[in-house]
Amino acid sequence: MTMLKKVKDGLIVSCQALENEPLHSSYIMSRLAVAAEQGGAVGIRANSVIDIIAIQATTSLPIVGIIKRDYEDSPVFITATMLEVNELMTTGCEMIALDATSRVRPNGESLAELVSKIKLNYPDILLMADIATVDEALNAESLGFDCISTTLIGYTAESEGHDLAANHFEKLRTIIEKCTLPVIAEGNVDTPEKAQQCKQLGVHSIVVGSAITRPQLITEKFVTKMNEKR
Repeated sequence: MTMLKKVKDGLIVSCQALENEPLHSSYIMSRLAVAAEQGGAVGIRANSVIDIIAIQATTSLPIVGIIKRDYEDSPVFITATMLEVNELMTTGCEMIALDATSRVRPNGESLAELVSKIKLNYPDILLMADIATVDEALNAESLGFDCISTTLIGYTAESEGHDLAANHFEKLRTIIEKCTLPVIAEGNVDTPEKAQQCKQLGVHSIVVGSAITRPQLITEKFVTKMNEKR
C-alpha cells in the first residue's frame, strides 16, 4: 500500500523544530511522533535526516521527508536542490516534499529540471508539491508530482494575505476543483474545527504542525488571548 493510500482521510502531524527552537532535538521529535501515533495520526512530516531516522526507530508511521536549508541566491528552502533529495533518499522515507512555487530557485535551476532529475535517479519515490497558488498547483500537476500540499499559501509574495483561514477556504476549494491530484491541506490549520472544514471540502488528508508540536506558539496564543482587553 502506498503512502497516499495509508494517509487517506487522516491526519499527518508535522514534527519539526529548527535550531533556534526550544524543542530542537531528534530524540524529542521522535517522542512527538510517538505521541502523534498514539493520538491517531496516520503519518508524520519531518525535517532532516537525523530526525527522520530517529522517528523511524520509534514509530511505523509513513514519513514525508524534507530538508530545510537556506540558500543565498533564493528564498526557496524546503528541499531546494538535488543535494537535499539525495540526503533524504538515504533514509528510505516514503515521500519527499519540496517547494514547488514559482520563485527563483538556487543556482537558477528550474522546478522542471529538478523534478526531471529526481524522476531519473529515483523513479519510485513519491513527490509532494508544496505550493502557494492555484497556478503553482496546476504546474506541479503537469510536472508529474504525486500530490499537492497547500503548505506555502500565505508565505510567499504571490500569496501574501491569503492563508487558509481567510475567504472561507476558497483557495483550497479552487485547488481541489481544478487539480486531479490528491490535495493535502497544510498551513494555518490550527484548530480541530478548521481541520474538519478542510476534510469536508474534500482534501485527501491534512497536515498539522505548530498547533500540535510547537508548545511555545501554543503558549503564546493563550497568553495573547488572556491579555486582550475587553
